[in-house]
Amino acid sequence: MTNADNPAFEPGQSPRLPVSVPLIIVGGGIMGLWAAVKAERLGINALLVEADRFGCGASGGLLGALMPHMPDRWSDKKQFQFDALVALEREIAELEAETGLSAGYRRCGRIIPLPKPHLRTIAERHERDAGENWVSGERRFHWHVDDSPSVAGWVDDAAGEAGFVLDTLAARVSPRAMIALLSAFLQKARHVRVVERCRVLSLDPNGGRAMLSSGDDVHFGHAVVANGHDSFPLIRDALGLDAGVGLGQAVKGQAALLDAAADPAMPVVFLNGLYIVPHEDGTVAIGSTSEDCFSDPSSTDEKLEKLLAEACRVVPALARVPVLERWAGLRPKAVGRDPMVGSVAGHPKLVALSGGFKVSFGLAHFLADAALQSVCGHTPVIPPGFRLQEHVSIAVTDFRKF
Repeated sequence: MTNADNPAFEPGQSPRLPVSVPLIIVGGGIMGLWAAVKAERLGINALLVEADRFGCGASGGLLGALMPHMPDRWSDKKQFQFDALVALEREIAELEAETGLSAGYRRCGRIIPLPKPHLRTIAERHERDAGENWVSGERRFHWHVDDSPSVAGWVDDAAGEAGFVLDTLAARVSPRAMIALLSAFLQKARHVRVVERCRVLSLDPNGGRAMLSSGDDVHFGHAVVANGHDSFPLIRDALGLDAGVGLGQAVKGQAALLDAAADPAMPVVFLNGLYIVPHEDGTVAIGSTSEDCFSDPSSTDEKLEKLLAEACRVVPALARVPVLERWAGLRPKAVGRDPMVGSVAGHPKLVALSGGFKVSFGLAHFLADAALQSVCGHTPVIPPGFRLQEHVSIAVTDFRKF
């Protein structure tokens, strides 16, 4: 993709939108912001368009747990995620050095209580698997199994009747601080212009035309669609698929932030879908639900209260700690469950970058690289199950069954 005939967007220029751009990025969540950062680094002139404000959707949540897959039954998907989690530390450090801001990142590790004896046997197999698979050059990450938690005064001994796992690969980031970090980098970008509170209403990938809520039409060389669960109908319609074809769905999640004055070095805790995430400022995030059916996407209810009660049981120090915020939002779950990236035959100008669901913060930087490989005319280096074509095939097959 060439941009030699298109001058870079200068900071402070007129807010009038360009008539044409080599690349338009739809959505200013974690996926779209990383795509814009990668475009800037490649020198691709781009316009990032966000319907509301950056990180206002699922990317503006509370948790930020960066957890690896289990180390057993190794696959290309697990290797991709492992490499992404290892590389993210360097990527964030570079952005922090360039902006002077912090993403609240720490490779804090993760404690997993083992409440049943058979889980101990499985965990001990995983300990050996991690020794073989969690290796990156000279760096090795571990899956330790022990009779007690790895740190004192954090997880209750009673939570792990059969013992505890400590994995040294897991990390965490502050979602909102990460969004602010990426946004700050883009504010000084020379090749990427950002526009908030402007919705992309429709895309014509064959004609290379985006219709915006501002009334503008922007012609593009390529479009990267990264606007969360709203990407599914936008991509479907752009590809001319039947209205009944579902490329993905919105899944509601609820979480809370506690004023815990916790030691930020404490590991993330994970147990049966419960996440307990200590952050650098001493707060602790608790989550999250996964709700396919809901009436109000932004409300919290008894499902969150149950999570809070369970968190206090596992980490007793959280009992009677004030709740600073209760949060709910919608996460994008693609029909194939894995992230959805790339283009399909016949529509090379339209590039998907969505469907991350619970793994977006750990993979977005690598997935953005893959999306821009498509933009530049290369075959993206991603697991086959991540490809847009794979998701389209699943969705069309499901539709035809009915």
